[in-house]
Amino acid sequence: MNLDLKSIELFIRVATLGAIGKAGAEFGLSPTATTQRIQALEAAVGTQLIHRTTRAVSLSADGEAFLDHARKIIADVEDALADIQYEPQSIRGELRIAAPASFGRIHVAPYIAEFIDLHPNVSIQLHLTDSVIDIVEQGIDLAIRLGALQSSTLKARKLAESPRMIVAAPDYIARHGQPEFPEDLQDHNCLAREDMRTWKMTGPDADDYEIKISGNFASNSAEAVTEAALTGLGIARKCRWEVAEHLKSGALVPLLSDYTITPEWNVYALRSPSRLTPARVRAFGDFLGQKLRSIPALSNHKPD
Repeated sequence: MNLDLKSIELFIRVATLGAIGKAGAEFGLSPTATTQRIQALEAAVGTQLIHRTTRAVSLSADGEAFLDHARKIIADVEDALADIQYEPQSIRGELRIAAPASFGRIHVAPYIAEFIDLHPNVSIQLHLTDSVIDIVEQGIDLAIRLGALQSSTLKARKLAESPRMIVAAPDYIARHGQPEFPEDLQDHNCLAREDMRTWKMTGPDADDYEIKISGNFASNSAEAVTEAALTGLGIARKCRWEVAEHLKSGALVPLLSDYTITPEWNVYALRSPSRLTPARVRAFGDFLGQKLRSIPALSNHKPD
């Protein structure tokens, strides 16, 4: 089988425009030469791809099926060339990114414009959701995930750290006292994220603690848990980046600071197990990782 990439590109344009003459003109071909190229492509694949009439063209059932593959072939070739060249002007195409809602809004979305300024031939779709989605099925190029890395076939790259901490509002501490040891949490109103009611930590003595917490509020929304803590409702376990501004203002205070929340959480970029990493995907991972590592709240270094 001898498939010509230019003929595949020409077929895609014929299918898109619905006209052989217009598509051929874009390639500097006459209608006759265009028809001959399409016929040669049909001979190579062994089936009729296009129905021709005197007024228009339409795709056959096989043509419809081949069109999706043709677009992927051309996209893969462009990605391969861009990956080899890996220069700003060569990086192009659509980049589909998924990220957790709060994290994406605070630490991904603000950098999109700068990345597009650096790579003007790239367009970006940013999908913000706290649901775990199938990135292969959804066609996501890069998924930002927070947490402990789970075993999967996806390729993972660590971008930054995401240390967690125990916090509460000063008003709550004034009314209920401050826990001095992990076991003291069992006597406090603890705010849970969904059904995460076991909090684990390691102490300065390297001993491990596993505390069953209870409380009168739980939510599937990380932001809702933060808001509940700010009102003085109870004690929360939060990522440092989520509460950095509230710690700075004094609206929340850290508790049990000598203890480290386990397991360790990080920020990861996940992509499909495909062998080829398009240059735009690699470039955005490099770019975002550099930005995130400059943020103090995304480091396990504890502030003085």
